[in-house]
Amino acid sequence: MEKLTQQEEAAMLSIWKTGKGFVKDFLENHPAPAPPYTTLASTIKNLEKKGYLESRKVGNVYEYTPVIEEVTYKNKFMSGFVKDYFENSYKELVSFFAKEKKISPDELKEIIKMIENGNK
Repeated sequence: MEKLTQQEEAAMLSIWKTGKGFVKDFLENHPAPAPPYTTLASTIKNLEKKGYLESRKVGNVYEYTPVIEEVTYKNKFMSGFVKDYFENSYKELVSFFAKEKKISPDELKEIIKMIENGNK
């Protein structure tokens, strides 16, 4: 599985949110600022070439369906991120955000509860 560019990741987020659909559907769910239609269409074609999407022609347009699930992508690349930047330690990751004041004590307590409850 190939790592996506920021532009491709933004497109995939709108595609995962939408499910299967057409470029215009993905454009509606795209985070602001949304790219021009033609730019998104080109990005979607690249995602299809990379194996993230499949398409079928419906009249004059293509309907796209995600092949890679969002959770699969996140698991693959978060693991690599933690390995590369935090010595393969999620503790180091959380510690980094705590030191940088990017996570509040209440959020940390919530994470601890999730862990203790088996993420229920």
